[in-house]
Amino acid sequence: MSRAISLRSVSKTYGRSPRAVDRFSLSVAPGEFVVLLGPSGCGKSTVLRMIAGLEEITEGELLLDGEPANDLTPRERGMAMVFQNFALYPNMTNRANIGFPLKLENSRRDHTERVESTARMLGIESVLDRYPRQLSGGERQRVAMGRAISRRPSAFLMDEPLSNLDAKLRNHLRAEIAQLTTELGVTTVYVTHDQAEAMSLGDRVAVMRGGVLQQVSSPREVYALPENVFVAAFIGTPRINLLQAVVHAPLEGRMSIDLGRQRLALPEPLSPDHQLLRIQQGRPVIVGLRSEAVRIAPPSHARPGEVALSGIVEHVEYQGHEALVHLNTGSRPAVVPDLESARPRTPQRRRAGGGGTGVLERLRQRATGSVAVLDPPAPERYAVRGPDRPAVTASDLVVRTGPDLRLRTGGQVPLLVDLAHLYVFDHSGRRICPLPRDIPGLDV
Repeated sequence: MSRAISLRSVSKTYGRSPRAVDRFSLSVAPGEFVVLLGPSGCGKSTVLRMIAGLEEITEGELLLDGEPANDLTPRERGMAMVFQNFALYPNMTNRANIGFPLKLENSRRDHTERVESTARMLGIESVLDRYPRQLSGGERQRVAMGRAISRRPSAFLMDEPLSNLDAKLRNHLRAEIAQLTTELGVTTVYVTHDQAEAMSLGDRVAVMRGGVLQQVSSPREVYALPENVFVAAFIGTPRINLLQAVVHAPLEGRMSIDLGRQRLALPEPLSPDHQLLRIQQGRPVIVGLRSEAVRIAPPSHARPGEVALSGIVEHVEYQGHEALVHLNTGSRPAVVPDLESARPRTPQRRRAGGGGTGVLERLRQRATGSVAVLDPPAPERYAVRGPDRPAVTASDLVVRTGPDLRLRTGGQVPLLVDLAHLYVFDHSGRRICPLPRDIPGLDV
């Protein structure tokens, strides 16, 4: 029987270190597949281990089927965990590995039928009498999953089970996991840093950062309506274009968003979400544009809701079925800290007679014309480029196009921006617009 899992303001602290998990709250319905997603070290595996009972909860409460479970042992919780490194016993055959938890429950009973039915389900019945060292990585992970499935647990807890496999095998096993958990109907909490896994597997995706839950939504909603700029930047391939901007809302005349060398003129009458931007008059904001929200076409081909920009082609990535065009629009990129690691790094202090930041970091700043706020004060603020910064010399916008479009590096191209897919975030990173009803096809 599937189990409901509820975490209420759960925190985890190790000694005097900052909280690894900070007031984390999440409810998982019976049979639901929830993915914990975030950069390495953000606390997602710690949450999983607290659910399993492998880590003690410092503060907060864990409920299983509505009953307090903080003090239950891992065995009493009736869950099965699948680890990243397979965790198989090398001196046992695969048959013995799958049947080991059953043997612990009842050593006198014959478990052959259940072991073999589990192996058939996973397509590994032909390797049951081999040892783990004789198997490929994918087969070993199937054996590890078989050991978890054979117990018929109330919940699966999976800690990055595919990260040690090659890309092709990951895609194959990902589809198998989705099918398997659907057939079994078992509550599943799955940890990964791979957003492609999260978007393809989860009924809901819980995005974490620095031990704090950022957003819990369906895959479609977390992509189309990110709560903040971190979620917007973490979800999506290629990464969303984030540009520093200033809102201009004169009493008379059209409202516009200043991107540096160019402006996005908002059409009249203003849509409900664009009206929200009036209170940002004169303030720095962050504009987000997904690669599919911009297309290369002249103003004469503009559709309703599109406005014109232009850009210089810096580089073209040919992907086979599409191309990614890197453009320089003269805009100022916004750098989101903490995308690849859990904690922002403290900026190095300047030494007497020398620079404080590393050479590579100074080159990156010179190339992008932006400064990353790596250790931002509260409330958190994102990169702001001052007037004394050097001019932008690198690409600041990536646009997705068809593979047959021929573009010359250094050439200027016309762009059309779909304002229905324009994201605006305030200085703290919170999404101002669009409103949920303004995302075409999204039912929220």
